[in-house]
Amino acid sequence: MASNPNYCDITPEIEVLAGLARENSRIDPEDYVKYDVKRGLRDLNGKGVLAGLTEVSDIVAKKIVDGQEVPCEGKLYYRGVDVEQLVGGALKEGRFGFEETAYLLLLGKLPTKEELDGFTKQLSYYRSLPNNFVRDVILKAPSHDIMNSLARSVLNLASYDDRADDISLPNVMRQCLQLIALFPMLSVYGYQAWNYKSGSSLYIHAPRPELSAAENILSLLRADSSYSFWEAHVLDICLTLHAEHGGGNNSTFTTHVVTSSGTDTYSCMAAALASLKGPKHGGANIKVVQMFEDMKEHLRDWKDEDEVRHYLRALLNKQAFDKAGLIYGMGHAVYSLSDPRANIFKSFVEKLSREKGRNEEYELYSMVARLGPEVIADERKMYKGVSANVDFYSGFVYHMLDLPLELYTPIFAMARVAGWSAHRIEELINMGKIIRPAYKYVGTHADYVPMENR
Repeated sequence: MASNPNYCDITPEIEVLAGLARENSRIDPEDYVKYDVKRGLRDLNGKGVLAGLTEVSDIVAKKIVDGQEVPCEGKLYYRGVDVEQLVGGALKEGRFGFEETAYLLLLGKLPTKEELDGFTKQLSYYRSLPNNFVRDVILKAPSHDIMNSLARSVLNLASYDDRADDISLPNVMRQCLQLIALFPMLSVYGYQAWNYKSGSSLYIHAPRPELSAAENILSLLRADSSYSFWEAHVLDICLTLHAEHGGGNNSTFTTHVVTSSGTDTYSCMAAALASLKGPKHGGANIKVVQMFEDMKEHLRDWKDEDEVRHYLRALLNKQAFDKAGLIYGMGHAVYSLSDPRANIFKSFVEKLSREKGRNEEYELYSMVARLGPEVIADERKMYKGVSANVDFYSGFVYHMLDLPLELYTPIFAMARVAGWSAHRIEELINMGKIIRPAYKYVGTHADYVPMENR
């Protein structure tokens, strides 16, 4: 809490300053067309501007037919391995897959059993915070925004690292493994600190070395540390599917940009966290859950397709929920016909919903996934098809796992830090010039006017 009671107030003076900034910072939208600027580094068809090369992952959303690019069913590959096979292989063998995924992303190959065991032990070894870190950093000035709390904790870890600025490959590998291991603890403890400040009981569980990342998240979070085998497996699948998604997504591109400046690992990961926090990126699944809560309140019959279709039209016409004109969880910047992560999710979500007795909600989600693209195609002129994306189902999964809303985006970060680490290492190994795209000045030039004449 700020000592000055007016510290956070927006005063009339601030409103004036904001008005001046707004008045003097507007750029004519036509200038973007005039100078052929790819806003968002994407062309009018949504295709990203080629800004780099990577071997970490491949997103396939189009294929060549008769010399033309046409949409196809989406595919996602980690180091050339189909993520669907990665998830299926771990599940078939009755083990957790996130650690194997992290190994594959970081080191570029599938591990043997011995290599995976050694890697998992290394992560367990690093799953320990410096003495008094929870007391001195996390419990002091806790934030209701756990992403901010997580970023602050990551930056504070640099103070405990005698080699924080060493960007040699072995040292960065060590730092990345530590952060992959520590993100669940930093996030959950940050949430518990805020909960305690809000009047709830405080309990801090120590991680258990024999548990996987998914198991430890549930064990750390729940008062009695209990969880079912299937709960942990579904959360593990969430981590695997969110671990990586190409070099062009906002937070991973941020990782490349910041790494190219030669900065340290902690600063790099804090920057990536700042990017992921945005509602257009990692915060999207929260909007999906909130949208469905609003939908359930306003629908008389969840099974009535006409009523559901009417609500979806109201969303698009800015007449329902947050009046943003969006059906959250529908559509993706790259995928059109299908998001492979959503397809993988769907069967596991259905099984978890049966276990949790929430079949009716699952049926509503399935209906919206089916009707949403139809309504969007009918209401909007789309240059490509749309389908349910991974955020459409992940929020529902977290809700069924009784995970607090404040941890939805941090869970995304707990997974994606593996991908960020792989891209940071790739950038360091292949580092060339600092990443510096061009901006064209479209303002006017003016002579300096002495103060007395203004």
